[in-house]
Amino acid sequence: MKTIIKTDKAPAPIGPYNQAILAGNTLYVSGQVAINPVTNEVELNGIEAETHLVMNNIKAILEEAAFGFEDVVKTSIFLSDMGTFAQVNQVYGSYFTGNYPARETVQVSVLPKNVNVEISVIAYKA
Repeated sequence: MKTIIKTDKAPAPIGPYNQAILAGNTLYVSGQVAINPVTNEVELNGIEAETHLVMNNIKAILEEAAFGFEDVVKTSIFLSDMGTFAQVNQVYGSYFTGNYPARETVQVSVLPKNVNVEISVIAYKA
């Protein structure tokens, strides 16, 4: 069974996809970028602030599905500049309590809306 997860506490999709899909016990959260869910505007106020906004958008989607960061088993991080890795990594890590998920981080040539970071997650609950 597949359930669509939607919340107004995270940005609306900017294309033909959903914020997240719950399939059985696994939640697949679409890549999130630094769009303020209240204004629906991109906020590029430095890489740390951008990453916090992305992680808070992910948090809102997780919570809508009754999940938390402790349930995240896999993340994918896309950066426009690998030179920002340390700052993104520090902010990203602050959302977990030591039970870190599997992850990859890659640099890409361009991201939607010309943002600097996009993060997607997969979460699981037994």
